[in-house]
Amino acid sequence: MQTVINLFRNNIREYGMIIALVFITGLFWVLTDGITFNPLNLTNLILQNGFILVLAVGMVLVIITGNIDLSVGSVVAFVGAIAGVLMINNNVPVWLAIILALLVGALIGVWQGFWIAYVGLPSFIVTLAGMLIFRGLTLYLLDGKSLAPFPESFGKLSSGFLPNIGSGDFHILSIILSVGLSLVLIYLEISKRKTQLQNNFEVFPLWIMVTKLALLIFVINWFTYQLALNKGIPIVLVIVFVLILIYTFIMNNTVMGRHIYATGGNKKAADLSGIKTKRVVFWVFVNNGVIAALAGLMFAARLNSATPAAGNMLELDAIAAVFIGGASMAGGVGTVIGAIVGGLVMGVMNNGMSLIGVGIDWQQAIKGLVLLLAVGFDVYNKNKAGK
Repeated sequence: MQTVINLFRNNIREYGMIIALVFITGLFWVLTDGITFNPLNLTNLILQNGFILVLAVGMVLVIITGNIDLSVGSVVAFVGAIAGVLMINNNVPVWLAIILALLVGALIGVWQGFWIAYVGLPSFIVTLAGMLIFRGLTLYLLDGKSLAPFPESFGKLSSGFLPNIGSGDFHILSIILSVGLSLVLIYLEISKRKTQLQNNFEVFPLWIMVTKLALLIFVINWFTYQLALNKGIPIVLVIVFVLILIYTFIMNNTVMGRHIYATGGNKKAADLSGIKTKRVVFWVFVNNGVIAALAGLMFAARLNSATPAAGNMLELDAIAAVFIGGASMAGGVGTVIGAIVGGLVMGVMNNGMSLIGVGIDWQQAIKGLVLLLAVGFDVYNKNKAGK
């Protein structure tokens, strides 16, 4: 029993937010008489929050290095404006416009990463300047007006669904993919446990692993079943899932991931150990520029227009998702999964409060309180560990 308690304490960030997410979803399920778990509402929840989850994936790497990026909301608007000018005004093919927009995001990351990594300016100042610069450029490109509509094929980026097998209303392909994912998760969990035991690591008792895996598989298949009752798996969810796989692998299994954690954990020690921390920070910002550009394309596709007000305050939602998901303000701590869980907490709260009629004023206040409690929880754990 003591082993279980110690393992839970060592993973309090991860399990604490998952428990909070379960509690919040259960609370709104009761308060909305089950509407929260309605197939249509679940689909809308994904479509409305997909770009925030994408931004959170890029933002968590920035925060792990001990930096912050306040410009992503303006980059979302700027990239959407560029996409609108290319596709709507100049009839550039959709695929080419997407590539060019992502390149613009990379160049923005190069610009900001240079000032932060090699000139040594604080990321807060550089990205605050970027927030103003790219919002101003958006207004210039659009001349203060909205551009619409985008080509129909571009709209599928944010509102499309995977094709179905057969002609029925029930989305069979979603169920097949869900079962396949469940089998992969079982294999990975068994392999991970076997490796940990071979290396004499402390592991949870077998019954806890089986229970956790059974609950996870149940949630995945139930969730996918609800989506299959509507239109199936949205393209947005596929994009988020692919990003989770890629960036979780990078952070957990590659040299680059270890260098990112080391840079945020103790920059001087990382420098002394031979890690090129300036290069690490530079490429993290380049990556975040591309991720913000992808979110900008998704946002524009959802609105079906490029508008000067696009992305307003999205940077705060992304940052809040990362901190709620267990990242530390001091750097060196955080996970991609945690950022996604934090983003889901924010999304479920927004959706649930809207369904029960809570005004936007109180929604903002409650989200601010949740963020404060999450960071306070982080500080409390640090102080407790230091004693």
